[in-house]
Amino acid sequence: MNDLTFSYLDNDAPANTALDAFVRAHPEGNAYQLAGWRRAVADAYGYPGKVLVARRAGELAGMLPLCAVARPLGRPRWISLPFCDLGGALSDSSAVNDALAARARQDLAATRAAGLELRGSAAGGQDDAALAGRKVRMVLTLPESAAALMQSYPPKLRSQVRKAEKNGLTAELASGPAAIDAFYDVYSRNMRRLGSPPHSRAWFDAMERHYGAGGDMFIMLVRHEGKAVGAGWVLLCGDKAVIPWASTLADYNALAPNMLLYWAIQSQLCERGVRQFDFGRSTFGEGTYKFKKQWGALPVALDWREWDGQGMAPTAAPVTAGGGAAASLRPLIESAWQRLPLAVTNSLGPRLRRYITL
Repeated sequence: MNDLTFSYLDNDAPANTALDAFVRAHPEGNAYQLAGWRRAVADAYGYPGKVLVARRAGELAGMLPLCAVARPLGRPRWISLPFCDLGGALSDSSAVNDALAARARQDLAATRAAGLELRGSAAGGQDDAALAGRKVRMVLTLPESAAALMQSYPPKLRSQVRKAEKNGLTAELASGPAAIDAFYDVYSRNMRRLGSPPHSRAWFDAMERHYGAGGDMFIMLVRHEGKAVGAGWVLLCGDKAVIPWASTLADYNALAPNMLLYWAIQSQLCERGVRQFDFGRSTFGEGTYKFKKQWGALPVALDWREWDGQGMAPTAAPVTAGGGAAASLRPLIESAWQRLPLAVTNSLGPRLRRYITL
């Protein structure tokens, strides 16, 4: 588009304040596109970030946040955005989105990057057959009050929430270092149970530093007899929210801490005026998808695209559950990880996690 001009801003540029306001006000904006995410990536993992900005007649028309993510023994890749489901361009039209992506591809060679990856979301309205095997994000429209939300649930779901409360579980909104400690204990134990490397504690400290100061996050804890047995970390962006991390301790799952955790989070969001809650990524039709669907969330297919270091070879294949040799080895790797002591997985995990951008 010939009427657009482009420029790059680094993470600390004062203009990021205006960009954040643009993200919060945009119907498709999300918490990952706020400057806090790029700043946390830089603080915790050392990956530099920048924003490609498009302007029309001097006015902001769109933006594309990017992070340069290192690869072992290879050149970094520019990703929008790492460690989350949804980044990509945000603008006033699909044409500007395309122009931002084209300019980023054009500039790749000068950065000596190995490639570009943009993580977007497909248009809605796809039927179940088209979504089979795909990765989707589950999105729920929230009512204006927690009472209306509870009333919207089917009777079985309401009874499961009440069961958790009758089992002696309590939910609390938490903040500060003690809350992060409690969250990280539940999160890291759950990640070991799943056979997956956790993020570093420094990552969550950076999250709190860059999102907490502006009131753009909260932690919800579920306790049993004072012990944290469930935890969720929620990021806010205007009237929208996402939950990048939610965990429960398997030994307490019979008490249904996950039901109370998600109810408490959604209830809190309603009272804060949030109207859209993104439950995060799932594989269509599988277990986590069904869990999120029971709350009324609807699937929206993810649309991730990649280009090589010359900005060529675009791929637009659906984001699927994966396969091939790597997938066949995954159960063995997970089983080995599950047998390691927690202190080892919490030390070694972040060193591996920094290269795992999902």
